[in-house]
Amino acid sequence: MCPKTLDVVGIGNAIVDVLVRADDDAIDNHQLTKGTMALIDEQQAEALYASLGPGLETSGGSAANTLAGIAQLGGRAGFIGRVRDDQLGAIFSHDIKAVGARYQTPPATSGPSTARCLILVTPDAQRTMCTYLGASVLLHPDDLDLEMVAQAKVLYLEGYLWDSDDAKAAFIAAAKVARANGGEVALSLSDAFCVERHRDSFQELVDGHVDILFANEMEITSLYKANSFEEAAEQVRGRCKVAALTRSEQGSVILNGSGTHPIDPFQLGQLVDTTGAGDLYAAGFLHAYCQGQAMESCGRLGSLCAGQVVTQLGPRPQADLRALQAQHLG
Repeated sequence: MCPKTLDVVGIGNAIVDVLVRADDDAIDNHQLTKGTMALIDEQQAEALYASLGPGLETSGGSAANTLAGIAQLGGRAGFIGRVRDDQLGAIFSHDIKAVGARYQTPPATSGPSTARCLILVTPDAQRTMCTYLGASVLLHPDDLDLEMVAQAKVLYLEGYLWDSDDAKAAFIAAAKVARANGGEVALSLSDAFCVERHRDSFQELVDGHVDILFANEMEITSLYKANSFEEAAEQVRGRCKVAALTRSEQGSVILNGSGTHPIDPFQLGQLVDTTGAGDLYAAGFLHAYCQGQAMESCGRLGSLCAGQVVTQLGPRPQADLRALQAQHLG
């Protein structure tokens, strides 16, 4: 049994986010559907990037955002994800290490460039994402640092990577190592469209490998083809140890065993950008969970972190999360 020198190790897409303020006309001009995520190729990514105004470039990716949040809270975090040895790859590596997360995945020296997500944020705080997955989607079992996985209390898996067969194999290999060393496995469903593409295999993953499930209302109802959130919640109950289900302005609900724990949202300011809200909820929850706190405390820290990140542009908190925790949660 490996000593637990890390709280959470995440596996996910290593992406650089490019956040740009845009109006509805820009969304329409690029024939995008507002509020959704679309996959684009490298040529489309370059053309769209060139047509947009100045943007904020920051290391992103769903699981990477969560691990950065955990590190900012004072947790011991590690991340596994693939970049190319290019400018954006250097930005990603610098940013995630700068917040205190351990990142040791060697950059690829050939193949597609580093992944990027072009995020158009409209005045109503809606985000429209165009994602080029590039090098990140080529994550292979050989890229895994299994020693780091074995050292984690929790292995955190990003559902977006389930589109790749190699990444899927990497997930299963890492989950087995985590479990064999006394760790737990957490999964974020990531996106309702991702769930629709892989519903059956996601259900098998939840039933066979997952201890902690993170999902929003759309994702959990899609996973079980339920007619309501309440129906989906009852279907997932007991399939894993903990299900943390977020509901935007309605807060969240945590299910563990026969227990149901409703969590109120935190409103810390004007809504600016919802990018990263679910990622930071998972960060707060997992940080508290790894400290052995009660379900309500886990949910409240998750809610607090999510409530902060939506008051700013971008998915990496610009506020001091530990100071925020001390102020609001004692």
